[in-house]
Order: sequence, then C-alpha cells, then structure tokens
Amino acid sequence: MKAVVQRRYGSAVLGELDVPVPGQGEVLLEVRAAGVDMGTWHLLTGKPYLLRVIGFGFRGPKSPVPGRDVSGVVSAIGPGVAEFSVGDEVMGTCDGSFAEYAVAPVKQLARKPAGLSFAEAAAVPISGGTALQGLRGVQPGQRVLVLGAGGGVGSYGVQIAKALGAHVTGVCSTRKLDLVRSLGADEVFDYTAGDFTGTYDLVLDCGGNRSLARLRRALTPRGTLVLVGAETGGSLTGGFERALRAAALNPFVSQKLTMLMSAERGDVFDELRVMIEAGSVRPAVDRAFPLPEALDAIECVYSRRSAGKVVVTI
Repeated sequence: MKAVVQRRYGSAVLGELDVPVPGQGEVLLEVRAAGVDMGTWHLLTGKPYLLRVIGFGFRGPKSPVPGRDVSGVVSAIGPGVAEFSVGDEVMGTCDGSFAEYAVAPVKQLARKPAGLSFAEAAAVPISGGTALQGLRGVQPGQRVLVLGAGGGVGSYGVQIAKALGAHVTGVCSTRKLDLVRSLGADEVFDYTAGDFTGTYDLVLDCGGNRSLARLRRALTPRGTLVLVGAETGGSLTGGFERALRAAALNPFVSQKLTMLMSAERGDVFDELRVMIEAGSVRPAVDRAFPLPEALDAIECVYSRRSAGKVVVTI
C-alpha cells in the first residue's frame, strides 16, 4: 500500500508498506480520508521534546505512518469484533491514517454520519471530540467564550456550545470572521483589531497564548477555564507550563482551571454523529489535499492558513 512513511522526526516521504493485519478487537480500514491537526505536526517534528519523554518515541516516532483522524470502509475484521462488518462506513481514530489502509481499534470508531462525505467525516473525530468534551456541563443561557474559534477545535466549539443553548462569543483572525459568524456565534471579536471584552461562564481556549491572569479576568467568579493545548513555550515544553500553573493554582481559587486531556472514544464520536445528523453541527472543511501532498496539508495547519479543518484524501 502507499503511505506517508516517517522513520525519524522532522521528515517523511511517500513510500510503500505492507498492508497491516487487524488483531484482537481491531478492523482493517480502506482509508478514504484523514484529518490533520496541530497534533499531527507535533508528532511529525517530535516537538515539543516533552512528547518524546512521555512515550511517543524518544529517538523516532513509534508509528512509521503519521495521522490519527480517519474515515473509511471496513475491509477486514479481526478476532472478537462484533460491532462492525465488512463494508461499513466509519470514522474515528487510529495510528497511521496517512495511508491507503490502516488498522483501528473498534473502541475508537463510530459509524460515519449519514450525508457526510468521507473528507468531511475525517474532519470530525479529534477536533469535534475535543470540543464536545471541553464543553461538558454547559447549561442553556450561559455565556461561553471560544478562543481560536476559526480553527479545528474552535469551529466545533462554537457550534456545540450553541447546540447546548449557550450565548457564544468567538475570537479569531480577520480572515476567519465570516466562518465563525456562519457557525452561529452570537458575537465575534477580531483579535488583530483589539482584545475581547466581557465575562463568561466558560472559556474554551484552543491553543491560545494569553496569560492565566487575563483568562481569569474573563471568567465569572465560579467560571471554568478549559485549556486545549498551547503553541507557546518553545521546543522543550511547547506551552505545557501554562497548564501546569493552572493546575497548581486551581485548588486555591473559586474558578475551575483545567487542561483538557480528551479521550478518543467511539461513544464520543457517536454523540457527534447524532448532532451532525440532527443538523446542529457540521464540519468546516477548508481544504483537502491528496495523499502525495500530505506534508503540505500539515504545513497549512501549522502556518494557521486554514479556516476550520484540513484533510488528506486517499
């Protein structure tokens, strides 16, 4: 099979590998599309270096093929699998989705939403699942602020918060204002023209760089801050130090300060399927790249040129 092959951090090429064989509780997917997010860039480059220490591979990546978001068709069934059959159309996560075939655990898969293309479905799992888990507990009438509202997680955050009945404010760059408005935001701030105002019951910070002090000022006295990664702090920690400060401060303040560690689970992806089929959420796909241009797709996300999601089609 054709696949993007990565033997060391910092480089990858289009090559050929043997088709993998599904094991216990796994299925083989004929991959139709793969989503791209900042996590893909981090695992390609091995930065921040903290990722290597916590188990993703010290000298080189554990998986020879990058990519985690996936949509495709079940091609073969491993032992003990009863949830899916050959021919089923699914979406979810796995190791090595930048390839013509990939093995995926059934616990990380859900059925593809009716009416979505494979490219749209591949844009759902990680970003949509992260936003959904970050907004747990939001009540109708509450005020939600989404920082990075024009990106992958943020574009879902705006829609899911609206679906939960919240008043939603999005913050993004000038070129993404129309997208964020189209997703249902009640208010939109262009951060290049000035900072946002107001106080909020929940702030979903999607890879931002604002200080904890500034974010806390945006919260109500018992509001919740949800940090979704960070792109500051350099090659060593990549911004994790802000999350560590939040965790250290959290026991001593009335506000709830958290860093989201989202789970890649089929039941979460199935919740998103229901919302998509109900019409309350839709993937915002900016660009689709063919498999030979997968590295260009990663660069597009890293440079923040994309509005919404970027996918690789196979």
